[in-house]
Amino acid sequence: MARLVLLSEGLTGRTYDLKVERTTVGRVSDNAFEIPEASISSHHCEILLRGNEVVVKDLGSTNGTFINGEKITEAKLKPGQILRLGTVEMRLEGGEAAAAPLKQPLDQTKVIPQGVKLGELEGTRALVFEGQKGFEKKKNTATKYFIIGAILVAVVLMTILFFVALMK
Repeated sequence: MARLVLLSEGLTGRTYDLKVERTTVGRVSDNAFEIPEASISSHHCEILLRGNEVVVKDLGSTNGTFINGEKITEAKLKPGQILRLGTVEMRLEGGEAAAAPLKQPLDQTKVIPQGVKLGELEGTRALVFEGQKGFEKKKNTATKYFIIGAILVAVVLMTILFFVALMK
């Protein structure tokens, strides 16, 4: 039987057996395989069993679905290949993959009860997306110019009204 073994820190060793024809994977609890990780979309992808083949289909996820580092929309996943959803990596294991040497040792299985916040888990790490910086403070120069302009217009109008009142 094919199964997915999570390899990412904090989730290492957690597994999911692919028993049914269609398995949805995502961050929310209505998925068959729920992975509570911020980089995974609520409905990230689906895994389809077609005979002896395992097919992964991206469901328009934000951070993408990758097989061995290559971004996919739909592709076959073979035993031993690495599937990455957002920043979470997992390996497909099946009958052939059991005999293959493990690339990364399995530490322990971590049971994540429903309702646990990501920050409460041991071994969680900050997510770093390639080419993106953290949130930066927005500079409000446009607001400053607007306020200065509004004050100048008000002063000019008051001056004109003052001179009009003097001329009467």
